[in-house]
Amino acid sequence: MAVEQAESPTEYISHHLTHLQVGKGFWTWNIDTLIMSAAMAALIGGLLYAAARKATTSQPKGLLAFVEFVYDWIDGQVADIFHGNREFLTGLAFTLFTWVVALNCLDLLPVDLPGKVAAGFGAGHWRVLPTADINGTMAMASVVLLLVIGAGIYAKGLGGYLHEWFAAPFGIWLFPANLLLNLVELLAKPVSLGMRLYGNMYAGELLFMLIALLGLAATGFTVGSTLSVLLQILLGAGWAIFHILIVLLQAYIFTVLPIVYISMAQEHH
Repeated sequence: MAVEQAESPTEYISHHLTHLQVGKGFWTWNIDTLIMSAAMAALIGGLLYAAARKATTSQPKGLLAFVEFVYDWIDGQVADIFHGNREFLTGLAFTLFTWVVALNCLDLLPVDLPGKVAAGFGAGHWRVLPTADINGTMAMASVVLLLVIGAGIYAKGLGGYLHEWFAAPFGIWLFPANLLLNLVELLAKPVSLGMRLYGNMYAGELLFMLIALLGLAATGFTVGSTLSVLLQILLGAGWAIFHILIVLLQAYIFTVLPIVYISMAQEHH
């Protein structure tokens, strides 16, 4: 986890928190977030396709056995939340979980490695972790919001769905309060979902950078430099092991909450 020589720790962290961007203002695109998200989606899709091609009636082994284990576990989680036909929701939850785990695991790469690789292709900046980009997490949460609205309309019809916006929970005569309350409730779901994932992964990414800064103290074969490098290795390894739990936990939360929201959207009030 060697640190690139920078003028100061502040400049080092600032450099690593800068996206490769195109466009200006509202139409600014974080190219690194888009490319890494698409790459992880393609990787997960490829692995699942490879596992599906090995499916037989005999006892599954290897990759197929692991995929079936994860799918059965996800299906059990969905069954505990939603008691109707869960075929679509299990597929959605399985997709969210595997994709978010893959995205989060990018944080376990050495801090300077992605930037050095990107620099070889002429990119001045490259943030490898899409879930530490608020634009990425809120985009995913916005898709969940659309699914929640769609689930409500599918279960109740457009008329029934709109009626609940005006009539629940205080009755039709207090429809202004109902509209405001329902709007806040609806928007709070994707905001909390996206912000939670972003906040936790951003903090984890920043802590990896702070640990990597210990490499700045290494100036040669001295006692102080040796201790700095050893401390960097020990802290980096310890945080990486603990961070695996955060990676899985945040993926689990981002998987379960959309299922809860969709289940709630189909309930009649």
